[in-house]
Amino acid sequence: MTLRDAFWETVPLSKMRPEEWEALCDGCGKCCLNKIEDADSGEVFLTRVACRLLDDQSCRCGQYDIRKSLVPECIVLTPDTIDKHAYWMPQTCAYRLLWQGKPLPEWHPLLSGDPDSVHRAGVSVRGLTVPEFEVDEDDWEDHIIEEPTQESRS
Repeated sequence: MTLRDAFWETVPLSKMRPEEWEALCDGCGKCCLNKIEDADSGEVFLTRVACRLLDDQSCRCGQYDIRKSLVPECIVLTPDTIDKHAYWMPQTCAYRLLWQGKPLPEWHPLLSGDPDSVHRAGVSVRGLTVPEFEVDEDDWEDHIIEEPTQESRS
């Protein structure tokens, strides 16, 4: 099945076809970074400590279809669960942006037609991560980073 033209501008998240939903992912890899949430403030801090399944170069899950069975704590984002998870999702994430009623950024692969545009824009985690099996969870605080955004890399 093919994607409808500019579906993200006209189709609500809850009405997207599965392949349209999946196409929203820009491949930045930021959702696959481990986060630390302050229990008191609710503030979420991003670390450069990546899920063991993240491919640091492609910024994609190396076992996407079976990720939940390999990493039980992995979040499988759906239109039904986005309300619960949007607060910790990357600022540049298409799912979060559309949920907030905002447009996709110009570098998004759906607009650019190029899956590498996310990397050229400097918003992916390509080359920035360390695998979680190399860092003790007690040391994640030492790896807190600012979210890579186009503005932060300019």
